[in-house]
Amino acid sequence: MAAGSPSALPLTGERLERSQTLRRTEHYRRCYASGRRKGGSSLLLYSFPNDFGGPRLGLTASAKVGPSVVRHRLKRWAREIYRRHGDRARFPALDLVVHFKPQAARSTFADFRSELERLLGALVPRGSE
Repeated sequence: MAAGSPSALPLTGERLERSQTLRRTEHYRRCYASGRRKGGSSLLLYSFPNDFGGPRLGLTASAKVGPSVVRHRLKRWAREIYRRHGDRARFPALDLVVHFKPQAARSTFADFRSELERLLGALVPRGSE
C-alpha cells in the first residue's frame, strides 16, 4: 500500500461517537414535541434535556429541502460545524435536533455556518467561562 493512499493514513479520532448522536425515533419526536425551539432563516434547532450526561446530535431534512445530494451535503456541513464547535465541551446534557428548512439548500457554507454557530452558541450556559 502506498504511503499517500487513504488507507495508509492514521485515523484521527475526530468522528462523532454513536453515543453522541440521536439514534431512536422517539428521541427525535420528544425533541419536536416537548423541546425548546430556536430558529433561523435556514434551520431550526430543537433541544431537550437528556439523562445521558452529554449532548447528542440529530439531523433531519425533508424532501422539501431538495434532492438527496443536497440534503446529505447539508448534513455533512452541520456535523462538521458541530464537531468543530469550540464550546461543545460546555454544552449541557441535551438532545439536539437540527432541522433544515428549504432555504438551507440555497445557503452558502459561510452563511450556514454562521447561523448554526449562533444557534449552538446560545446553548452554552452563561457564566461558564
